[in-house]
Formats: sequence, C-alpha cells, structure tokens
Amino acid sequence: MGLLKRGFGENHESGNVGFMIISFLNQKGGVGKTTLSVNSAAAFAAQGHKVLLIDADKQGSASTWASLRPEPAFQVVSMARENMAKEALRLAADFTYTIIDGPPHAEQIARSCVIASDFVALPIEPSGLSTWASDLTVRQVREAQAFKDTLKCGFVVSRKIGNTVIGRDIRAMAAEAGIPILDAEIEQRVAFAESMTMGKTIFEWGPGSAAARGIERLTREILSHVEENLHSSAEAKAAHG
Repeated sequence: MGLLKRGFGENHESGNVGFMIISFLNQKGGVGKTTLSVNSAAAFAAQGHKVLLIDADKQGSASTWASLRPEPAFQVVSMARENMAKEALRLAADFTYTIIDGPPHAEQIARSCVIASDFVALPIEPSGLSTWASDLTVRQVREAQAFKDTLKCGFVVSRKIGNTVIGRDIRAMAAEAGIPILDAEIEQRVAFAESMTMGKTIFEWGPGSAAARGIERLTREILSHVEENLHSSAEAKAAHG
C-alpha cells in the first residue's frame, strides 16, 4: 500500500480544517491501548470537540465498551481492516480529533493506522516486557516519516505501578530509536478497569481523580508535540519562500 500524504490543517472534501488523528499502537496486547484510546477520546469530547474513535482491533474491545453505553459522548466505529487508511482519513475529515485503538499481532492493520496518523503513541510497560513488541511499530513509523515528515511518535509509559522507576532498557531503546518518552505517565489504577467494565470513561467514573488528570496531561502533551512540529514546518516553508 502506498503511503497517503496529508498535512494536519489542510482543507478536505468535507470542508473541515485542522483535524488530527492519534493512534495508540503496540504489537503486544494488554498494554492499555483501549483504555488510553477511550479516555483520550473522552478528554477531547469533554472540551467540546467532535471526536471519533476507530476500533481497529479485531477483538473489538472499544466497540464492546461503546455497546454498554446508550449515548456515547463521541462516535465509535469498527474498522479492523488491512487497507483502512483511506477510509479512516475520509471519516476523520468530519471530526476535530480521531483516535485509533490499534490491534496487537496485526502488522498490516497497524501499518494502515500509522499511515493515517498525525501522532503514533506507543504504550509500553515500565517493566520493559512490551519493548520487544514496539520494534515493529517503530520501523513502520520510520518508513511512514520518510514520506510524511509531519508524523510524530512517542512512547507512553502505561500501567505503571506507583512510584516505580522506568527501566534502563526502556530508556536505552527510546534513545536508540530516537523517539521520546512522553512525560505523562499513566499509572495502573483500579478506576480504569472499573470504568471500562461499566461502560464509563474515567471522567465519568472518577472526575477529578489522579487517573483522569493523567489522561488530561497525556492528551495535552501529544497535542503540544504535533503543534510544535507543525509550527516548525510552517516556519521552514516560509523561510524557503
């Protein structure tokens, strides 16, 4: 599949300007992708934005969560197909933010998620057990960046236990890959599991909680990375006439 070129902030057929696509990807399961995806979508929706959540995992965890809700604050669609990038971009053009909950063990679907994205977040566990599974996604991101220089990526420490220290192997891997570890760390909290089981977001289940604040910090940091990159790209284009 050829890489699709789209710059955040360009005009689209729908007339919407400035939509952004954020995907949560790691080839390992159980690292918190669905929890991060659902609650990041909720954080943007709570700010009054029109938000779409794409469930690209054949297990359908995000879709199952959405089925427990009579009226979600954001739209959820299932799209676990290998060639889903074009369709994801078409749908995303009608929303301010689109979040993609990526699949484990599905290389071609994950590649489509990367192609469609403006930011790829790679959830990893502080123990380092999920770092081996990140290698493939990192390679896919690097391949996409050769054609789409605005694509950004960052590791997200997920399911962290209290004040544990991030393993040295994780920092070494991030440094070697040239990909930052985001400052916002998501701790493993019972509230996340409870809210997902009950079909709630963390902002409904524990408003103002440490878990909710962690998601808010994460979404702000992701936006800052993308917007900083876009600002730099705009300045470079202006400098070259």
